[in-house]
Amino acid sequence: MLSERQKLVLKAIVEEYVQTNEPVGSKSLVNDRGLNVSSATIRNDMAFLEESGLIEKTHTSSGRVPSEAGYRYYVQLILLEKDEEVQSFPVIDQIFNRHLISREEAIKESMSMVAELTNYATIVLGSQSHNSRIKKIQLVGLDERRAVVLIVTNQGYVESKKILIPEELNIQDLEKVVLMLNDILKDCLVTDIDKTIKAQLNDQKVRSYLDYYDELISTFVRIFTEMVQDKYFLTGQSNILSLPEFQNVDKVKGLLNAIENEEILKVVETSSKGISVRIGQENIVQALKDCTVITVPYELDDGKRGAIAVFGPTRMEYQKIIPLLEYIAENIKKVV
Repeated sequence: MLSERQKLVLKAIVEEYVQTNEPVGSKSLVNDRGLNVSSATIRNDMAFLEESGLIEKTHTSSGRVPSEAGYRYYVQLILLEKDEEVQSFPVIDQIFNRHLISREEAIKESMSMVAELTNYATIVLGSQSHNSRIKKIQLVGLDERRAVVLIVTNQGYVESKKILIPEELNIQDLEKVVLMLNDILKDCLVTDIDKTIKAQLNDQKVRSYLDYYDELISTFVRIFTEMVQDKYFLTGQSNILSLPEFQNVDKVKGLLNAIENEEILKVVETSSKGISVRIGQENIVQALKDCTVITVPYELDDGKRGAIAVFGPTRMEYQKIIPLLEYIAENIKKVV
């Protein structure tokens, strides 16, 4: 449990490091952050924070930097504080208050503005598929080794994808799996496909029936995910490549591959009803293990949902990004 002063010291360390990208020492906290205590007191607090795993020492300096746990604690402080004051962003108001601007245009312009203001990358996921439910799954054989999987949603959308049939299986094997999936996934939200299948497979009867088709089920889950993935808008990716954290060539290659292969969309939390902050190792995509992804979902009056997100280094200006994204999400509802 941190004392109020230790919370202030941690907050000061995070914000100083975000500003300078330099390890933080006690002297800079006294001089630059105006903490009205002695350097010795701050050093004691820093020692406690380090023992608690919230800050860590670098190999090249006597200063300290926040750990992922430290960033997480800091974000919790930010989320508690944000309810105490209402912020406004006139630059965002100018976009959303323009006459004749469409909702899609307003979202894209505002997120482009966020990318420009923060030097991070931004993502917009549309609202179509998040509210869609599976109505029917159908398999159409093309020949012995190829087939087409069709998904029909309750909103009338039809998605299709060609697949290669594994050599050890035949079209009849696939048809059995499709019949089972039709029962399991009827009326299932497309965003819950993976979760629903896993839950059903815990049923022993279903489990024994599908044991032989484990690999095939995994293939179908991947296909469904790809088929119902919304069109998305990504901007600012070149911004983060100029940041100090992304000067390593291998790290840059990994990040660019994740963007090109659309893996990056896997870390955008669309099913949550509130803000999601994934820090470092909390991200399931390897290329983003040194990044933070902040996602704010939005819901429209007709029940459709989408999400806006920012990703960048863990050394992120959380106190600015979080209220800004929430403000944009709130304004999305106002545009007809």
